[in-house]
Amino acid sequence: MTFKPARLLLALIAVAAAPAFAQNAAVVNGKAIPTAKVDALVKQVVAQGQQQDTPQLRDMIKKSLIGREVMIQEAEKQGLSKSKDVTVALEQARQDIMLNALAADYVKKNPVGDAEIKAEYERAVTAEGDKEYHVRHILVETEKEATDIIAKLKGGAKFEDLAKNSKDTGSAANGGDLDWGTPGNFPKVFADAFTALQKGQVTEKPVQTPSGFHVIKVDDTRAVKLPTLEEVKPRIADSLMRAKLQAYQESLVKKAKVQ
Repeated sequence: MTFKPARLLLALIAVAAAPAFAQNAAVVNGKAIPTAKVDALVKQVVAQGQQQDTPQLRDMIKKSLIGREVMIQEAEKQGLSKSKDVTVALEQARQDIMLNALAADYVKKNPVGDAEIKAEYERAVTAEGDKEYHVRHILVETEKEATDIIAKLKGGAKFEDLAKNSKDTGSAANGGDLDWGTPGNFPKVFADAFTALQKGQVTEKPVQTPSGFHVIKVDDTRAVKLPTLEEVKPRIADSLMRAKLQAYQESLVKKAKVQ
């Protein structure tokens, strides 16, 4: 059997068009919805553990995409894509996508290494120390007030009673109680003062911080149980990567011509 030229051309067109059509899950008013888009959404849903890949799931996702496409086309028809609110939102979305892509690319090229995580963990452990303290304090405005309080304590006054007049109203009602904490939870000058004390001791001199002058007492101490490296590894890695991204942004700002 032989084909006439016209029939041969039509046959070739039909063969060429068949695979292209198969690549589409649907065509809505001439706009194609690629099968690959359905596949991607199915994969996403299955990965979340919500459902299994079934014909019913694929049909549901296909119908959802068709519904979205119909609505988008209607919005376009009504000229909403040119409205100020939509153009501003689209530009914001574009910027967010670009920023996320840049961050992902930077993370891929500059991963946080195990050595960095271990070093940060060891730094944090050293800063926290192996002991935690049950601390009380009395906060006043002037050094003289604090000195007078120390003298009263030496004279036999109860710390809890004097703490009722503390500027720190949050702890004043509880006798100046700051509960248990490691040195790393407090300003350095404050922590340096109480770590030099033994159980039951009070600072000999007022301790100054930006908040005022403190009289500090250590009620008790105990060994602190810190989490293992493996327990906090993901959090440390995330913190280090955020710090790297912040430094990367700052380096770009320095290079930029800002007027």
